[in-house]
Amino acid sequence: MNAFLLYKDKEFNGIARYFDAKSIVQDLGLKTLYMNAGKDVVFENGQAKKIKEQDPFISDTMSKVMVSPLVTKEEILYRQKILKDCLENESFIQNLYKEVTKIVVEWDKLGRRTTGYSGRSDNAGWAVTQIHLTALFAEGLSKIKQLLKGSMVLFNSEGLKNLAKRLNEEFSDEYERNVEKLLKDVAFYVKESEDKDGAVYIYAPNIVIKGKLGAGLKLKNVKLKNVTSNMIKYRNPKGTIAKIVEFKNSLTPDSFSTKMTPVIEKQIVGLEQNTVNYIMTFTGEFLDRFSNFFDQLLFQSAFYRGAVNLSHHMKRIGIDYCYPTVCENDRLTFSELKEFVMCMEQRVNAVGNTCNIQNKMLVIITGANQGGKSTFLRSVGIAQVMMQAGLQVAAESFSSGIFTSLFTHFTRREDSAMNSGRLDEELGRMNSIIDHLDKTSLVLLNESFATTTEIDGSIIAYDIIKAMNEAGVKIITVTHLLSFARKMYAESEEKEKKNEHSDITFFCAERKKDGVRTYKMIQSVPELTSFGLDLYSEVIGEPTIYSTVEA
Repeated sequence: MNAFLLYKDKEFNGIARYFDAKSIVQDLGLKTLYMNAGKDVVFENGQAKKIKEQDPFISDTMSKVMVSPLVTKEEILYRQKILKDCLENESFIQNLYKEVTKIVVEWDKLGRRTTGYSGRSDNAGWAVTQIHLTALFAEGLSKIKQLLKGSMVLFNSEGLKNLAKRLNEEFSDEYERNVEKLLKDVAFYVKESEDKDGAVYIYAPNIVIKGKLGAGLKLKNVKLKNVTSNMIKYRNPKGTIAKIVEFKNSLTPDSFSTKMTPVIEKQIVGLEQNTVNYIMTFTGEFLDRFSNFFDQLLFQSAFYRGAVNLSHHMKRIGIDYCYPTVCENDRLTFSELKEFVMCMEQRVNAVGNTCNIQNKMLVIITGANQGGKSTFLRSVGIAQVMMQAGLQVAAESFSSGIFTSLFTHFTRREDSAMNSGRLDEELGRMNSIIDHLDKTSLVLLNESFATTTEIDGSIIAYDIIKAMNEAGVKIITVTHLLSFARKMYAESEEKEKKNEHSDITFFCAERKKDGVRTYKMIQSVPELTSFGLDLYSEVIGEPTIYSTVEA
């Protein structure tokens, strides 16, 4: 039995991850996103009132799925449609995740983590474990089937509709009744008594076998005919009535009292155990069929549970979200795109950006310090990762190509873990990126090569970025290397003058005449300065300009 909620025709096993997922998570701050995906928000009258404690399993699930990108438009649409169903029927995904979690928790108590799905057959308590596990699976499947059945009319996604259909076929009503009958027949082995109508009833086995008594009163040529559990009213074995019944049975021609024959009594106990062991071996196929299903369903429902939680955080902050669309790799268009991680960390609805980049493969961003350039770059990276995970994006609209190879190269602070200089460290990471580039790659560069002089950094940036651009790699770079930016702009202008297409475009962080930053990116010629004096004035005061006069 397959869940197939993350993919149409496969489960989440052995799915390829981004090459350097660790850097992506670090540079884009995705740990904050994972953590909040595990925290639901409680609303009252449309207002956020409480944030629940983190569910580590949901956070861990998001951390695995989000760095394993979908590779086709169809895969993204498949997951988006299921997510839409979950967002429109939140109680369904909440209850599904809750029920499957209960099943797996109880399964763990039965020894899943140490002995596999059903223990060891050579263990004296193996049959007991099998019975409890079969009952757990059967009850869980019944609840999940009813949950899907009750919500099916509300589903529009192929994934959830097919899950309901498969479960109805593989755990049909007839199959369910057969499992229930089997459990009822062997109930005597795990249940001692039950209160009913004010009286106590005990479970007594009724095992019908065919065989012969051999030497030493040992049974031979045994064939099992039938096994059932009978509920009989409890009588004190030391009571008068119990003794009369026992004596009467001992006088019946076709029966005898096992308690009056200790050798046979011992054999009967062994017979009961062997009979139940034999019967429960037939549940192996049932347990094999559904054991992996529960694992996968828990993992996959946790992903959608986390996605719903993220939508709650967007609502809490007041952020609009959309389902992104897939376009060609040389296009990137979005409206009011927010840096979602920063919004969650600071609990603010940050400034959004709107861009319409057509037929461009290299985007160079320059402009004022503290103008929002790095925030803009991260917003694009986070949105790209979320889109390729089939998630909603913090924007009014977002459209981008599919880049199965995503790389980030952000300047790192120097620390004791570095075994070389900062420039060497940067070049080492860049070399690793270049070794794994292809035409499905997106590279996000943030202040790369700013750890050396402006002249040397510009030369390095020009050679590396130009080579990647000519190889057809999509690049978005934030830079203060103005010599590099101006040189790339001059070459782009020269191409346009010759009526040759340039696939390079330039953005700047908007700065008003009075120095105020709007945190908006606008298409513009590269700036000749980063306006560092603005920051100096804020911290120190107006700078003093000195001049020299010849004597």
